[in-house]
Amino acid sequence: MQKITTFLWFDKEAEEAARFYCSIFPDSKILTTARYPEGGPGPAGSVMTVEFQLAGQRFMALNGGPTFKFTEAISLMVDCETQKELDACWDKLSAGGREVECGWLKDRYGLSWQIVPSGIGKMISDPKRGPKVAEAVWKMKKLDIAALRRAYESA
Repeated sequence: MQKITTFLWFDKEAEEAARFYCSIFPDSKILTTARYPEGGPGPAGSVMTVEFQLAGQRFMALNGGPTFKFTEAISLMVDCETQKELDACWDKLSAGGREVECGWLKDRYGLSWQIVPSGIGKMISDPKRGPKVAEAVWKMKKLDIAALRRAYESA
């Protein structure tokens, strides 16, 4: 059992977003859906929460109304083994949202994601080569694995 679960507050798109996210990542599924009862803060029978799993990790989504919005202070980071995987994830998540910079994007629901190649943390933290890799990252929106490797190897 996962001890800590990321909780995501949506206006009224929790179920739609959970289904969308589950369609992108393997080992993903909707686990449970709870509905607002009579007299609750949401319309009776409408979706209140959706518990779902993305790549084996649990999340909870709430239809809590428009009070709170996502900010870039929190993002979900996706580790990609290949450029093909990175491109596919980027394209799906950014559709209807917007590309930001340095591997970040905002999806159509306003949630921030970082789509990164496996091993980028190791490359950037290398005292000698890291600055060159970081400089390359700063010039990109969607990350290019080959370009990052070239920056790493040229330092």
